[in-house]
Amino acid sequence: MHLVFKNVNKTYIKKKVVDNVSFELTKPSIFGLLGTNGAGKTTCIRMMLGIIKKDSGEITLDGKSITRKDINFGYMPEERGLYPKITIYNQLMFFSEIKGINRKDADKSIKYWLKKLDMMEYINMNAEKLSKGNQQKIQFILAVMNEPDLIVLDEPFSGLDPVNTELLKNIVLELTKQGKYIIMSSHQMAQIEEFCSDILILNKGKCILQGNLKEIKDSYEANKVEIITHENIEKHLKELNLKAYQNVNNNYLINIKSEDEGYKLFDLLTKNKVRITKFELKKPSLHDIFIEKAGK
Repeated sequence: MHLVFKNVNKTYIKKKVVDNVSFELTKPSIFGLLGTNGAGKTTCIRMMLGIIKKDSGEITLDGKSITRKDINFGYMPEERGLYPKITIYNQLMFFSEIKGINRKDADKSIKYWLKKLDMMEYINMNAEKLSKGNQQKIQFILAVMNEPDLIVLDEPFSGLDPVNTELLKNIVLELTKQGKYIIMSSHQMAQIEEFCSDILILNKGKCILQGNLKEIKDSYEANKVEIITHENIEKHLKELNLKAYQNVNNNYLINIKSEDEGYKLFDLLTKNKVRITKFELKKPSLHDIFIEKAGK
């Protein structure tokens, strides 16, 4: 499968919400689609899935224009779309039939995914009685139960506790190993950093950064250093005009202007025979890069 999104534009009432955006998916992986609120992420997703029409540009799958009939996709929107007064089983069966799955296969798929997500005990419960996190898990099942080739996840971990976040993470990774193409949109940069090989950042409808995440991070010099010591090192930091922005039990995080500045600190500490348990130069996180690019 080769998905191409090329020079795509969309305007609403004289406001350009997507401005000449391009990206492509050429192999099974998790692609991060990022941006501030109102940056155009959801509009891109909805155009790609044929929910709304683009104004111009190309959106193709294996060289052919995409229609909703041409692509087997699963979409987990940020907004919840469950019917509060209907049981989980009946709700999943209803959506399965809309997707064209026969009842026998739907029943098998529903029970498989409910078991996999530890949700079987809620099978006959109305959606309104579920916690926010469990409703999120049902939304995920709706996105994957038709075995789609392309899966779009918008804020997939919203409302999940750490245990269920880890459960869903492992399932998403399993899906990529099975050859699925996944586009993930989230404001939780740490999770994008953990999952995604390639990213695109939108701001006011325009692409402001795009590419392989590792290569993007490698293009930056370290801008902070983490040091764990057996003693207070504040006096040594002052000698180099450095200041720790975090210090918990002699575990220091220190901003530096260059990697050389970090090495000078290390030399000073060893010269003064400070016992160092950990010394690590740290490159900017995706969160730092996002703030730099989208916060302008």
